[in-house]
Amino acid sequence: WDTSSYPFIRENKNGVTLYIPTAFISFTGEALDKKVPLLRSMKYISGQALRVLRAFGNKTSNHVFNTLGVEQEYFLVKKDMFEARDDLLLTGRTLFGASAPKGQELSDHYYGKIKEKVINFMSDVDVELWKLGIPSKTRHNEVAPNQFEVAPLFSVANLASDQNQIIMETIEKTALRHDLVALLHEKPFAGVNGSGKHNNWSLGTDDGKNLFSPGKDMKSNTQFLIFVAAVIEAVDRYYPMLRYATATATNDHRLGGHEAPPAIISVFLGDELTTVLSNIAYKKDAPVSESSKVNLSVDVLPTFSMDAGDRNRTSPFAFTGNKFEFRMPGSSSTPATSAAVINAMVGKVLSEYADKLEKATEKSFPKVANEIIANAYKKHHRIIFNGNGYSEEWAKEAKKRGLTNEVASNTALRKMIDKDVLELTQEVGMLSEQESIARYNAYAERYITQLSIESRTLIDIANKNILPSGLKYANLLADHIEKNSKYGKAFIKEQEEILKDVLANITSLRKEVKSLEKEINRVRNEKDLGKQTDLAKEKLVTGLEALRIPCDNLEKVIDQEYWSFPTYTDLLFKL
Repeated sequence: WDTSSYPFIRENKNGVTLYIPTAFISFTGEALDKKVPLLRSMKYISGQALRVLRAFGNKTSNHVFNTLGVEQEYFLVKKDMFEARDDLLLTGRTLFGASAPKGQELSDHYYGKIKEKVINFMSDVDVELWKLGIPSKTRHNEVAPNQFEVAPLFSVANLASDQNQIIMETIEKTALRHDLVALLHEKPFAGVNGSGKHNNWSLGTDDGKNLFSPGKDMKSNTQFLIFVAAVIEAVDRYYPMLRYATATATNDHRLGGHEAPPAIISVFLGDELTTVLSNIAYKKDAPVSESSKVNLSVDVLPTFSMDAGDRNRTSPFAFTGNKFEFRMPGSSSTPATSAAVINAMVGKVLSEYADKLEKATEKSFPKVANEIIANAYKKHHRIIFNGNGYSEEWAKEAKKRGLTNEVASNTALRKMIDKDVLELTQEVGMLSEQESIARYNAYAERYITQLSIESRTLIDIANKNILPSGLKYANLLADHIEKNSKYGKAFIKEQEEILKDVLANITSLRKEVKSLEKEINRVRNEKDLGKQTDLAKEKLVTGLEALRIPCDNLEKVIDQEYWSFPTYTDLLFKL
């Protein structure tokens, strides 16, 4: 029983059930869940952060909490439409589907009003969460059609993680009561934004101090700058850990699109904070951009300060005023994994800073602290990027800086068992070597299994549904052409072109089905786990994409009478 996370009672149709937040371990003491590594990492970073605070003369704080604010994105679709799509039912995403004539181009969903059916659902979700002691606060439309978001108030990391699991379950259960289905997959629909889970990470003391609050004068707040420096150094040294913490077959579809950060890890600080650190590192006195005032020239609206830390939506790890927002995690993931990784990375660097600060005398302390900040910036500023993470220029620049771009999970996951990573996770007590290897094996097998299920599902749909629909429509066209051929070639030319197109896509469909079937067997027969993941990425991902093309092409021309599936127009615009 994790006594730091509240138990709760949940109502159901026939009674109530007591739920107790629990940590799962093996009979021999290994962590079997994602809570235990998180709790271990929280204990570690608390100890190292306290050492730094003591060095700064803080004698009142007795504990440093790792806090999280978790934003949860999801889609809603009609229940009857969901049940008519085996791909959604079995894999959580649409494996085929031609784009609707309209997508998210107008941003009219994002900036539009919430539909009455949806606001009723959201209100019920809030009530259910409040009953369970979860302080759900925000709810709104997201960018893609029928995409939405909910977020609770910040909380201690393990409690926030538990609450997020409950939030996801509550969304799914409540949706069913409204004849809807909630989709938590990272990329349910091609061509529109996928869903993420933004994890807002920070550190705070038991006496109410946020360690990432810059205060009134950022330039002279050495303690704040020390903690920021630790994050910069930690991310630069151990950024592959952030990538493997978000590596799944489902999240690979989302990363790098114009909806989610790229797979290249970087830290966004904003111009003001970057200039302050640069000035310290290189002993310069460059002007620091202060928050500018915005006057809307309307009497009833006040003048206000513009946020100096521009919230760069393309950054995977951004400083947003008094916390860092990690935007890479996928919507179906648990916040526990990424929080544990960040705690371990930053805690390790803080331990090294504490070693130096504790040796400093009262006289030398300011110099030592400044040297830590300066060295962190000089050695690790390559990880700082305040520009457009979607641009081709950044991909080229990141390569020059030596930053990797692990776009696929098969290679990203292997970082879990790199020597440096294993040494770190063992040193900080987050995971033993055996626990890390077991997790790599489990995640690698999940990657292969998910892609195999998707492949078999699309093959099944193509053979049993799309192919027959195509053949029926081809026969209809052939009959029409035969009946009207007496009127001359000019009258049937266009119909013949459509028939040729349909038959060509039927041929392509059968070719890609046979090819994908062979590749599934090839992946299944490979004994080496690493090679299996590579084959799955190389053969199954590309095979799914290749088979989708003729399926989507047939959908574009086949009469609705012969096409039995809800289309993207149905799924994305009808509730």
